Amino acid sequence: MDELARLRESITRHAGDGVTRTALSGVSILRSPTTTEPLGDVVGPTLGVVVQGVKETALNGRAFTYGPGQFLIVSVELPLVGHITKASADEPLLAFVLDLHPERIAALLLETAATARPGTPAGIAVSNASPALLDAIARLLALLDAPDDAVALAAGIEREILWRLITGPQGATVRQIGLADSRLAHLARAIRWIRGHYSETLRVEELAALATMSVSSFHRHFRAVTSMTPIQFQKQIRLREARARLLAQPGDITGVGFAVGYDSPSQFSREYRRMFGRPPGRDALGLRAAAVLP
Repeated sequence: MDELARLRESITRHAGDGVTRTALSGVSILRSPTTTEPLGDVVGPTLGVVVQGVKETALNGRAFTYGPGQFLIVSVELPLVGHITKASADEPLLAFVLDLHPERIAALLLETAATARPGTPAGIAVSNASPALLDAIARLLALLDAPDDAVALAAGIEREILWRLITGPQGATVRQIGLADSRLAHLARAIRWIRGHYSETLRVEELAALATMSVSSFHRHFRAVTSMTPIQFQKQIRLREARARLLAQPGDITGVGFAVGYDSPSQFSREYRRMFGRPPGRDALGLRAAAVLP
């Protein structure tokens, strides 16, 4: 049985519909018998591998499509829009997801000769998974059937997966996740500040200082990683937060706009409609009627 067949069999047996958090730390599996509408979320450092079906993830309008045997790497917290573009009851989308912990990558780098290369890799990328990477993932999921073995073996297999990533086509991006003094780590501090203070006035000079960069260097590297300016990034975070709040408070459009940092209700409604395709009130009611979370 080849690696993808092993993964299909394992995920099919253990996954319910939607996302299933497994007993393995940081490991989720996904099964969907249908395609889905584009939905937004802020995603942290993650490995996603499609085993069957096709998924599309977009960052600021740029789409990344990946199918069986391909993986997506997200190296820093990013506002993404994802949807399943190929799935059916007979051949549902099946996928594996692993949270990427900077400290585990850093520990592996310290024990090996793997070093970061110059440059600032993009915050998201798609590549073909090697047979060795797929085999390691299949062995990790096999531990779902052997919980006693998982206690002793799961961490070692996760290290192997990280090593396959570090030495693979997106190795430069994965290395950057683990290096505390990398540009990506410095940018991540600024991104975390924006996420935690999205309703406040953004001062690029202060963010650049937080990232220990000059303003011009910060702008250049921030755009390289996120494909956005800091202001555009903050706007996406604000509007996604507003959408989540409107699900609970669909009638308080002005209050929600103020809460996420907008001084002008008309500007809030205009930018909301531009991003989500519908004005705030109608969008929130549509989401509530469909019982779909953003």
